[in-house]
Amino acid sequence: MIYGLYLSATGVLTNAYRQDVIANNLANAETVGFKRSLATFQERLTEAQRTRQPDKTNAMLENIGGGTFPSPTYIDHSQGSLEETHGSLDVALHGRGFFAVRTGNTDADLRLTRNGQFMVDKAGYLVLANGSGHRVLDEKRKPIQFAGPNVSNLEFKPDGTITAGEEPVARLGIFDVPDEKQLMPRGGTLLSYPGDLRRLPPVVNPTVAQGFVERSNVDPMIELTQLINAQRQLEANANMIRYQDQTLGKLVSEVGKVG
Repeated sequence: MIYGLYLSATGVLTNAYRQDVIANNLANAETVGFKRSLATFQERLTEAQRTRQPDKTNAMLENIGGGTFPSPTYIDHSQGSLEETHGSLDVALHGRGFFAVRTGNTDADLRLTRNGQFMVDKAGYLVLANGSGHRVLDEKRKPIQFAGPNVSNLEFKPDGTITAGEEPVARLGIFDVPDEKQLMPRGGTLLSYPGDLRRLPPVVNPTVAQGFVERSNVDPMIELTQLINAQRQLEANANMIRYQDQTLGKLVSEVGKVG
């Protein structure tokens, strides 16, 4: 293995991965409830360190390191700003917690989200308004369904209680997770959590704001700056590969000639 080529190749791969993550953040900068992803990396051990054979290596190469490779993507769950929409079925969470939705017919199809753009379908179910039709769950993890077609007088109280003409009809299920680092994105602002979601505790004293949505926590200026940085690093590593390839070509074609 040619060590320099290997290190430059890891630089190309990791920065290409970083570009993909940043591009996805930028694409969702206006997606309600979206949480930005952070590309993380870790240093690879040198072969001598990995096999614990320090005597079978070059001390100078050991100081260079073993390159980098991607680590699992981390999700930044910081609060997004609240934007007033005046929509009666738009609600936003301030602080901890997630809404729960059902994407299928089994308990394994439970998902979490911060997207509070809701609508009522023809059957009277409260669903996500993103076209998915995923049903929003109450505090008992059951789909919320309204009896009558008229939902113009629905009001969402700060604790998640839903009233119609001052009469309580349901309560939003707002749940917490023990470790946010274990949440995994599943597309469409949905998140999964390992284990049984039915065991997740409800949020104590949640804060629900009707007529607002939580904007994405992506800052386009920061993401664009990081994207430019990743592009420059990728180009630098690609140029190093090209330079080393040319050097090896000269070594073979010129230095290696037999006079």
